[in-house]
Parts: sequence; structure tokens; C-alpha cells
Amino acid sequence: MIRHVFTVSTGTLASRLLGFARDAMVAALLGAGPVADAFLAAFQIVNVARRLLSEGSLNAALVPAYWRVHDRDGMAAATAFAGRVLGTFSLALFAAAAVLGIVMPVALGLLAPGFAGTPALQMAVDDARLMLPYLAFAGPVTVMMGLLNAHHRFALTAVAPVLFNVAMIAAMIALLVRPGSAADAARIVAATVGIAGLLQLVMLATGGGRLAGPLRIGLDRELRGFLGKALPAMVAGASPQLLIVAGAIVASASPAAVSWLYFANRLIELPLGIVGVAMGTVLVPELTRAARSGDGAFAQTASRAVELAIGLALPAALGLALLSEPIVRVLFEHGAFTAADSRATAYALAWLALGLPAQVATKAISGATGIFFTGGNQARLASVLRGTALGDRVTQMYREGAVVGGTSAGASVVSEHMVALGASGETPKQRMASLAQGLGLLPDVVVDQHFAQRGRFGRLLALVAASPNLLGMGVDEDTSAIVQDETVMEVYGRGAVFLAEADGAVTNAYAARGTDPILIS
Repeated sequence: MIRHVFTVSTGTLASRLLGFARDAMVAALLGAGPVADAFLAAFQIVNVARRLLSEGSLNAALVPAYWRVHDRDGMAAATAFAGRVLGTFSLALFAAAAVLGIVMPVALGLLAPGFAGTPALQMAVDDARLMLPYLAFAGPVTVMMGLLNAHHRFALTAVAPVLFNVAMIAAMIALLVRPGSAADAARIVAATVGIAGLLQLVMLATGGGRLAGPLRIGLDRELRGFLGKALPAMVAGASPQLLIVAGAIVASASPAAVSWLYFANRLIELPLGIVGVAMGTVLVPELTRAARSGDGAFAQTASRAVELAIGLALPAALGLALLSEPIVRVLFEHGAFTAADSRATAYALAWLALGLPAQVATKAISGATGIFFTGGNQARLASVLRGTALGDRVTQMYREGAVVGGTSAGASVVSEHMVALGASGETPKQRMASLAQGLGLLPDVVVDQHFAQRGRFGRLLALVAASPNLLGMGVDEDTSAIVQDETVMEVYGRGAVFLAEADGAVTNAYAARGTDPILIS
């Protein structure tokens, strides 16, 4: 796996470095004024659409589905399935691009409300319409990349983004050599975006065209199952980019703020692309192969991926936060990009860097079908995950059918409410335990562990007596409880699982004082 990660990371590094060169040229060519804001607001639409489709989300659903058909019906059936996916996605993206071109003034009015009544709105509409061919090509490009990844042909998919940046840089070099108005330069660069998408499609089709065919359009049972898994993953995987769009909506009201936020986010994408996207791209085929082999490699592969991703992301986040201003000055402070623009961009970068480890971890687990939490401190686990991109991704994966489990504190944290503090004892007493918010995967349930072994009957009964809407679940050591669809539970192991419910019970839980015993009947 490390060799494949290195291949993808090398291509991604080359793409990101060329992307920096591209963005430095955009900054020098357009600066951080109204023309740059209009161009970058339009580019956000293309960027978000690309990430909805690529960087692991569609790959995570396509690769297992492709190999499932291959193992069941053979290579010809898998190729036909790929042809249906390619044809359907291509038609959908071409239609979406056409519709978006018609409603673009309305779309940009919503995405950049601060542009209303200014020339920037019409400039952004013109730039976005010139970029729309790229959106049409993004569907077939992403499917071809997923198919090549399925066959471990990572080199070609790693080079495709490089080609995009090379085309953009070539156009901007020509514009810098023969300068004109900034507005005209923005329109030329916008048109180059669509041309670059076409070049990517031609290159991938040349290298992997035989993996999909014949092209068909339809929604058969296999394709509907694939889309049912792919679409939620695509939306969830793009949540960081959707947050950037939300930031751009707010920033559009301030001159040059859209540009500052864009350039800061581009710096975040270097470690995110090299570590997170490379791990996500390589991990899905590796996990699929481990699952098909039937040995114990699956859990080991997933664990190694997360450890490697977070271990690389933490120092990157620290470096970007501490060295934000020097980095921005070296990369972008040229031409029309001023020292004031550098300071504002560096400030945004320092704050964005704080979320980098969670974004990388989210990318690394996107292809996993199971998540396991070990023991420790459940309050700490919940505080680290709840309300973060990683925590949201865990919840999304659970809703999509992933298995989420845990031992000790890891078991307590999965419920909607968890035991935060508590004493041992057989008799339920007032103030014997307190509740805190868990991850919410099991609603209206509170889980306690080491149950009989550590004498935790009393505190679980006290909690459900004070909160009769909750179902108490006490799990013994060396015992597991498997809950399916929130209605069926299977128990395995040496001990037992105790259930406690106080709905409709008569209790003095609200009248007892201090540490008085609680009566329940």
C-alpha cells in the first residue's frame, strides 16, 4: 500500500505545486480586487463540483461495486456495468452544466450576495459560463479515474490533475508576457478551464477506455444500488468545500475577502491532497482486496491508514499555523497582490489550519466499512469528535450502513447519552451518576460497560429513573451487544447484557435529596 500511496502522493504533490504556481500567477495577474473576486467566486462552483465527484468519494463507491460485479459475473459484465455508470454520469453532468448555464445569474446571486448591484456579478456570471464545459467533462473523467484505480493503475490518475494545471499555467504565461486588461485576462483563463477538462478526458480515455463499454444510459438495480451509496458519500466528502463556499457567501460582502479566503484554502489543500486524498484513493482498492481475501488484513489496513494520515497531518497543520504569513508572502505577494492582502490571507490560513487533521482523517476513513473505538475516556472521545468534520463523517457512514463499535469507553460514546461520572454500588442513589452527550448513533439509549464486574447496577438504575425516556443498557466484560436497525439486539460472549427501563415506573427520583436511595417500582 505504501508504494501506491507514494505514487498517488507524488502525482498529487506535482499537481499541488503546479497549482501553487497557477494561483501565484492568478494573484499576480488579477490581484485581490473585484476582478479576482468575480473569477474566484465562479471558480468555486467548478471546484466544489469537482470535489463532489472526485477525491475519493465516487471512488469509494465505484471500486467495490465494480469488483462485486466482476467476481460474480466476470470481466465482461464488470466492463458493461462500468459502461452504464460512465454513460449515465456523462449525460447527467452535461445536462447539469446546461441547466446551470441558464440559471447562472441566480446561482451566483445566491453564492455571492455581496456582488449584487456591482459589476462583479456580471463578470462572475461570464467567467462561470466559460468554465462550465469543465463540469460537463468532470463526470466521465471521474468515472475513468475510479476504474483505473480499481486496476491499481494509479500513475495515470495521478498525472491527470497535473495536465489541468499545465494548461492553465501555459495560458497565464502568455497573458503575463502580453498583458491586457484584468477582465479580459480573467475570461481567457476561465475558458482555459474547460479546455483543460477536455485534455484530461482525452488522456484518461486513451489509457483506460477499454475498461468501460459499451456506453449505455439507464437506472437498473445495480446502478441504483451504486448511486444510493455514491451520492451520500459525495455530499459528505465535500463538506469542507461546502464550508468554504459558505465562507465565500459571507466574504462576498467585503472587497477582496473572497480572494483572501480562496488563497488561504489553497494552502490547506497541499497537505490535504498529498495525505488525505492519496490515502483515500489508495485505501479503497486495498480495503476491497483485503475484504475479498477473507483474512485479517482488513482491520490492519484501515488502522495503518488512519495512523499514517494523522501522523503526517499534525505537523503540517502546526507549520501552516505558525508560518502562515511568511508562506503567503513568498507564494503570492507579487504583481497586483499587496502586503495587506498577504496579512489578511495569512490570518485566514492560521485559522483554517486548525481543522486540517480532522479533514485528513475524514478522507482516510471515507472508504472504510467499519469503525471501532477503543477504551479510555468517553468524555474525551466525545469532545474530540462531536461537532467536527470527522465526527459528522462517522455519523454519515453509520447511516449509510457502516458498522460502528467500541469497547469500554468506546462502547459508551456511541449512544445519544453516556455516563460522564458515576460511582459503583448495587443500590440506586441520588447524585450517583451524571449524563453527558455522546455521538448520538443510538438514540434514547445510555450504555454502561464493565457492568456486573464493577457493580454498576445502581448508577444505571438511578439514571433511567431520573430520565425515564432512556433505555439503560449494561454490558458485562467479555460480552458484546450487536444492535441492528435500532430494534434488534444480539448478545455474544461469556456474560450478559442488562436492560433497564423506567418509563411508567413509580419512583422518588425527583424528590430524593443528597445521596438518598432511589425507590423504583
